[in-house]
Amino acid sequence: MLPAEIAQAVKRIQFVTGRHVSDVMAGAYLSVFKGRGMEFDEVRPYVPGDDIRTIDWNVTARTGEPHVKRFVEERELTVMLLVDVSASQDFGSGRRSKLEAAVELSALLAMSAVENGDKVGMLLFHGGADLYIPPRKGGKHALRIVREVLARGQATPTGLTARSTFLEIPATVRRWWKKLQDKTRGEPRRGTSISAALEFCRQVLPRRSVLFLISDFLDDGYLQVLRHANRKHDIVASLITDPREADMPPAGLVTLEDAESGKTRLVDTRSKEFRTELAKRAHSRQTELKDQLRSTGMDMIVFDASASMVDPLLKFFRERERRLRR
Repeated sequence: MLPAEIAQAVKRIQFVTGRHVSDVMAGAYLSVFKGRGMEFDEVRPYVPGDDIRTIDWNVTARTGEPHVKRFVEERELTVMLLVDVSASQDFGSGRRSKLEAAVELSALLAMSAVENGDKVGMLLFHGGADLYIPPRKGGKHALRIVREVLARGQATPTGLTARSTFLEIPATVRRWWKKLQDKTRGEPRRGTSISAALEFCRQVLPRRSVLFLISDFLDDGYLQVLRHANRKHDIVASLITDPREADMPPAGLVTLEDAESGKTRLVDTRSKEFRTELAKRAHSRQTELKDQLRSTGMDMIVFDASASMVDPLLKFFRERERRLRR
């Protein structure tokens, strides 16, 4: 995709998602994410009826009059979008690929966050962390996030070491990342590594954040790391699927290739056994993942790349709001 095409695509996504955000998304987002907790606001004189546990004894001793600390809800959030840009995300049997669906979802979330005055950042990953954009506020920053996801396939994934971004990362994290690069240089092509993305976030996000993990979750061995990360952050697993992953038309003999490993397999799509097994495995994988995440108190949203991104997201916001009211 050429720069002019990327700019045109960003404008289109801005128009479509911006309308959804202004109409319905922003309010639903605000009602669900309440902030990290309470933050100190001021010290004021004690008034009969105040909770004595809020008395500031230092100020009271200094002034000779009782004073209490006043706290307000900390509304500002940090929202991080962890977007899987591995080769399997390029698959799409409908009007768009899973990656294109992830771009639209990222735009919806980024614009909803900035609309409510929150910071939003992004990490693109596949076998490791490819590009990190630190959390910031503002509509231009949200559009930069959309542009970077669209342009991710136009160069070798070395954006993390680009001067404009790399210098914004703490020195300790830069040293850790360089060691990891040196260790893995020369290794065979790797598939998706959700664990590496979460480890990177652990290094760069010192405070609790809302993490939207946007992926097809075609990975293994990451659940323990995910559980550990969810203790510190509020992680929302956003599973991107495609209809052909569960239902393939009877097109005869077809050679299928694993987009990440390059392995091929010849299958007979006319076989009822093959198609039944395909549907069964797709359903089992999704159900098992949902059960595993639910056991840790983590939320999961399922998105069909060929359908609306807005409807599942709104459904999630409403369900989560109902849980918070209980």
